This record gives sequence, structure tokens and C-alpha cells, in this order.
Amino acid sequence: MGIRQYKPVTAGRRGASVSDFAELTKGAKPEKSLLLPKKRKGGRNNQGVVTSRFRGGGHRRALRLVDFRRAKDGVPGTVDSIQYDPNRNTRIALIFYVDGDKRYILAPHGLKAGDQVLSGPDAPPSIGNCLPLKNIPLGTSIHNIEMQPDRGGKLVRAAGLAATLMARDADWAQITLPSGEIRRVPAACRASIGMLSNPDDMNIVLGKAGRKRWSGRKPHNRGTAMNPIDHPHGGGEGRTKGGRHPVSPSGKLAKGGRTRKPRKPSSSAIVRRRRSRRYGQVSMK
Repeated sequence: MGIRQYKPVTAGRRGASVSDFAELTKGAKPEKSLLLPKKRKGGRNNQGVVTSRFRGGGHRRALRLVDFRRAKDGVPGTVDSIQYDPNRNTRIALIFYVDGDKRYILAPHGLKAGDQVLSGPDAPPSIGNCLPLKNIPLGTSIHNIEMQPDRGGKLVRAAGLAATLMARDADWAQITLPSGEIRRVPAACRASIGMLSNPDDMNIVLGKAGRKRWSGRKPHNRGTAMNPIDHPHGGGEGRTKGGRHPVSPSGKLAKGGRTRKPRKPSSSAIVRRRRSRRYGQVSMK
């Protein structure tokens, strides 16, 4: 795959880029049995209160039912097509199993139409296959990693990402995540082999504000432009933050403040924290 540059016919097109979608299967259409309607909520909860700011609008979408569990053991499947999913930045693959079942999976980089995929403890560690961590060779690139057995993949699901299986000890496996965090997960958890597709997504330049609105993101209002009742930085004569460090609307520090719960149960599984950039310095806490 690659990135296609727009011709600078307008100010919005100048510098803008888009994926060339070369890895997608031409003529492939979404599987209707695996589609669900997606209702737009505009960042509001069931009571109509805004809980996620600057969300709303966006293009109409349909949800693709992606199989994150990959629990169809011992049944070979054939990749029918590689398709675009508007709800995520990586590609998805439509799998036709020999028993007639059809499912979507996250497409790893290099998977093509016509390839075979397999799940289960006896599956070989090849691209697209899913098997328990205890059966995967050390040093293998993996994605869609479970945190608890049979609960479905939760980690490493974005475009171009891959974790590395580093070690195993008794019933635990140690993996290095793309963020640099080293974490222990049960060796019975499953993971898929390979790096996820569409690695150039991070290099795409939107070029104009409208493309951000198409994705359902509204303009981000500055706290200094608000009233004191709306934000801690609001009010005052002229442009001022009130003599304090940048904070969120609820008053929490916005630069390098820790947001993880201090006594979260899963903290015991973290061997080394992820790399955090705080005030321009890299720390390994």
C-alpha cells in the first residue's frame, strides 16, 4: 500500500493526502449478514448529557461485526477479500470457512485474497493465524491480544501496530507493546500472528477541516476562550490562563498528569511502564 497525494487545485487539496487503497480487493462489497446499523450519539449518554466533548456529525456508517475471539478452532478458512472498514484505520478480511460460516477478522499486513487462515492450538504460527501465546515462538510479532482467556482480543488493534512475544514463565507470557510497555498476560490467551495492515495511515494529511468533520470530530474550543463557569481558564481581561498550569475542564493537569487508577488490579501485570513524554523529557516510570 501507499499514500496518494492530491493535486493542489484548491487550498484544501494542497498538501492533502489519502491512502491509495491498493491492498483492497477490487469489486468487493460488504457482507450484509455481518453489518449492523450504527446510531450516531454525538458524544452524549442515554440521558442526553455530553460525556465526550467535540463529537458529532460525521458520515453515515454501518458497523462491521469483527471476530476478535477467533475461537473457530480447527476449521480452515479462505480469505475472500480485503475490505475497508470506516470504523477503524486498519483493514479487515472477509473469511469464508469450509463449513459455510462467514466472518470478518483484522487483516494483518501481507494477507491477500485466496490465503488460508486457521485458529486453534494446532495452527502453525503463520500470518493471519490465531493461537494461544504458549504455542507461539518467542520473538514473533503478534496483534489482537487477549488479556483474559476467551474474552476476545483487546490489545494492539490499530493500523500498523504489532507487539512482540518476549518470554514465557509457567502460566504467564511477557509481551512488549507498541507503546514500550512490557506486560504479563496469561499464556492461555490468544493472539494473531503478524503486523496489522495499513501501516502508512499515520502519515496521511487531512488537508482541511472538513475531512475531520466527516469523521465525526467537531472543532476543539480553547479553554481561554470560554467563560469562568465553563472552564478553569475562562474569563479575565484579555488572553490569560489565570496564572496556573494548563488543566482540563474538571481541573486535572493537562500536561503529563497520570490518569490511571493507582490501585487498578491489572497494575500488577505491568512489568515496565510505557514511555511517557512529560515536559519534553522521556521517562521510563
